[in-house]
Amino acid sequence: MKLLKTPQLLLATLAGISLTIALAVSAGNSKSMDSSADQSAKQNQTYKKAYFAGGCFWCVESNYEKADGIIEVISGYSGGKIKNPTYRQVASGKTEHVEAVEVTYDPGKISYNDLLIELWHVIDPTDATGSFHDRGQHYRSVIFYTNDEEKSLAETSIKELNQSGRYKKTIATEVIKFNAFYKAEDYHQDYYKKNPIRYNYYRFRSGRDQYLEKIWGDDLHKRPEKKTSNKKSMVSTASAKGTFMKPSDEDLKKQLTDTQYNVTQKEGTERPFQNEYWDNKKTGIYVDVVSGEPLFSSTDKYDSKTGWPSFYQPIEKAVLTEKIDKHLFYSRTEVRSKQADSHLGHVFPDGPKPTGLRYCINSASLKFVPRAELVEQGYEQYVKLFEKQKN
Repeated sequence: MKLLKTPQLLLATLAGISLTIALAVSAGNSKSMDSSADQSAKQNQTYKKAYFAGGCFWCVESNYEKADGIIEVISGYSGGKIKNPTYRQVASGKTEHVEAVEVTYDPGKISYNDLLIELWHVIDPTDATGSFHDRGQHYRSVIFYTNDEEKSLAETSIKELNQSGRYKKTIATEVIKFNAFYKAEDYHQDYYKKNPIRYNYYRFRSGRDQYLEKIWGDDLHKRPEKKTSNKKSMVSTASAKGTFMKPSDEDLKKQLTDTQYNVTQKEGTERPFQNEYWDNKKTGIYVDVVSGEPLFSSTDKYDSKTGWPSFYQPIEKAVLTEKIDKHLFYSRTEVRSKQADSHLGHVFPDGPKPTGLRYCINSASLKFVPRAELVEQGYEQYVKLFEKQKN
């Protein structure tokens, strides 16, 4: 006699089958996840870390991150006596730390020797007292070795570099046993990505790329690099020859306020007494709002009674260009920034001594960097302008 299943029995049977399938799938997924986690753990175990110093860690970090086989680069401090130093402590030169980078790399794709070559491609190894326009022991170049093999490779590389005849002076890069590495403040990490215009201008002004191009020539660009998109970069860049590339007009409209864009790009003029810096009495420097290039100092600012920021001289004459402006019924001398070619304002021969000039500048063309922030924003060389002044 054939038995017919009741609806309840049929549903229970189907539920049992579903549960069996679910458990099987879950077990399979679990094995897959375990396998993926094991693979990731094994992969991490093959990665290695190396430590180098070569002046400004913004520049060293950005160079290493371009190389194939690099997993991560962190900016920080090494070689000093105190734990967890701050940027200000290191910059004082009293902690014996240097600005350094921690490079995590895949030795299956890039060797320690390749990392040494990357270092030579981003520093002046003959300078024992600083790095380009960054002066002081905390900017000197150092290879921190973590084992005898790294020490031997570093010493051999230096010996070969000395024998190559590439440099007129002896290699001064130190080889020191690694002790500890302390990560720098967050605003220093990936600085070249977060602040591309400021970074590129800083790097151009430091003379680093011009020096490297002179020393290495075509060899500078022969090292393998990470594959990147063919899409043209939307941010300004400084080439190896040190040419500042201005952002596109579209990018400038996104980067600037309407007033800033109208003044810097369309030669507009803001209203007197109704702009940001006309009555600013704080100590610091004024930089180009587009490129970040230093233009004027508060030490040269005075009240011209015109309602616009006025200075009797720029930080350096070379940072400005001048041309005749005939937009009105009489001729005036227009002032523009040299690198970004931003319209700044005009210069008149009715200023105070010692120059007798009045640089009448639009606030919208400027960004003010307070004295207290000069070091952390990369304008350390201008701190000396205020050494005899109080905040």
